Amino acid sequence: MAKRVHEVWKGSNKFFLGGRLIFGPDARSLLVTLMLIIIPIIIFCVFVARHLRHEFSSYNAGYAILVVAIVFTIYVLVLLLLTSARDPGIVPRNSHPPEDEFRHDTAASMEVGGRQTPSLQFPRTKEVIVNGIPVKVKYCDTCMLYRPPRCSHCSICNNCVERFDHHCPWVGQCIGLRNYRFFFCFVASSTLLCIYVFAISAFYIKVLMDDHQSTVWKAMKESPASVILMAYCFISLWFVGGLTGFHLYLISSNQTTYENFRYRADNRVNVYDRGCLNNFLEVFCTKVKPSKNNFRAFVQEEAQRSTTVPITREAEAEDIGGRRMKVEDDMDIGGDLLKISQRHNIEDIEADIRSRGSDVPHHNSSEADSALGSDRRGPAVQPDTWHSSWGRSGSWEIANEVVGTNLNVTESRSYATPKEAHQ
Repeated sequence: MAKRVHEVWKGSNKFFLGGRLIFGPDARSLLVTLMLIIIPIIIFCVFVARHLRHEFSSYNAGYAILVVAIVFTIYVLVLLLLTSARDPGIVPRNSHPPEDEFRHDTAASMEVGGRQTPSLQFPRTKEVIVNGIPVKVKYCDTCMLYRPPRCSHCSICNNCVERFDHHCPWVGQCIGLRNYRFFFCFVASSTLLCIYVFAISAFYIKVLMDDHQSTVWKAMKESPASVILMAYCFISLWFVGGLTGFHLYLISSNQTTYENFRYRADNRVNVYDRGCLNNFLEVFCTKVKPSKNNFRAFVQEEAQRSTTVPITREAEAEDIGGRRMKVEDDMDIGGDLLKISQRHNIEDIEADIRSRGSDVPHHNSSEADSALGSDRRGPAVQPDTWHSSWGRSGSWEIANEVVGTNLNVTESRSYATPKEAHQ
C-alpha cells in the first residue's frame, strides 16, 4: 500500500489529522503556552469581569468587558494555531546531490581495480544575485541542496526553512517565510491582551475602593485574583512586550532574528532592506506563498531507481556470464589441443585438420611420428614451446595450423570438438 508524504517524512516534525497539521518535534510545549493564556483568562472572567457587568448602567455596557476578553483570547489562540500548525516554509530536500554541480577532483583519485577513479566533488558555496548584489548561499549536506537566500537549516526540526527567523519553543515550530506574519501578530496580540487584563484588573480595584470607601490594601484583600492577574500580566509584558518591540525593529530594517544575531558584528550591508514602509508592506501586505510540500500526497517511487537496478543486474549477470563462457571456451581449446597432441596416428591429425577446414598439405608419417614422439615426453604442450620443440622437424607446420585454427575459433567464440566435427 502506497504511503503518504507525511508518513515517510525525514524531518523531525509531528503530523496530525492525516498530515493537515504539522508541528515541530517540541509540540508538547504548545500545551504550556495554551495553559499560560487560557488559565489567566478564565480567572479574569470569573473573578473580575463578571463583577463589572452592571457597573455601567447604560445599555449594559459592562458585558462588553467580558465579551472583549473572550473574543480577543480566541483571536490570540487562532494566531497561535496558524503559527505552530502550518508549514513555516520548508524547502523539500533532494533525494540525491545536485549532479549539475559535480566536478572531478583528480588529485583525490583512488586506485580501484588498478584504475584511477576521480572523486566527485562540488562547491560548498555559490553566489546568487540579490538586488544587484552577489550573495553567497551554502550547500546543505542533510537536504542535499543549495539553500535559497535567507534560508537556514533548523537543527531541531531537521529542515531547511525559507527566510528562517528562529525556532520558537513556545509555539513548538520554526518561524519562517510562511508563518512569520502570524507569529508577530500572535506576540503583539498577546501583549495587548496582557495590557487589557492588567488595566481592567486595576480598574476593578479602583471600583472596590470607591464602593467601600476603603484603601488600596483593603481593596486588594477583597479581590486577590486582581492582584495576581496584575502581577502575572506585568511579568508577561517584559517578555511578549519586549519581543514585540524587537520584531518591530527587525521588520523595519528587513532582518531576521537569525541574521541579526549572526551578522550583527560583521557590519554587513543589508541587501534586503527596501525602506521602512516597503519592509512593513512586504511582511503584512504580500500574499503568503503556497507550501512547497504536499504532505497528504502519495509517495511516488523514483522511476530512475526502478529502472537502474534491473539494468545493473543484467549487465552484471552478462559480465559474469561472459567471463564464465570465456573460461569454459579456453578450457575447451586446451582440451582439444591436448587430445590432438596425444594422438598416435597421423591420419587422426589430418582428419581433425580437414574437419576444421584447413588446407594444410600432407606430410609423411615419419615426420609426424617424430613430432608425436616428442609429445610423449610431457603430458601437455604449451603454445609458447612449440616452436622450440618442433622447429627442426617439418611437422611443426601441421601443429601450427592446428593452433592457428583454434585461435581463430577463439575469436569467433564458436567451438567444436573433433568428435562433433566428424559428425
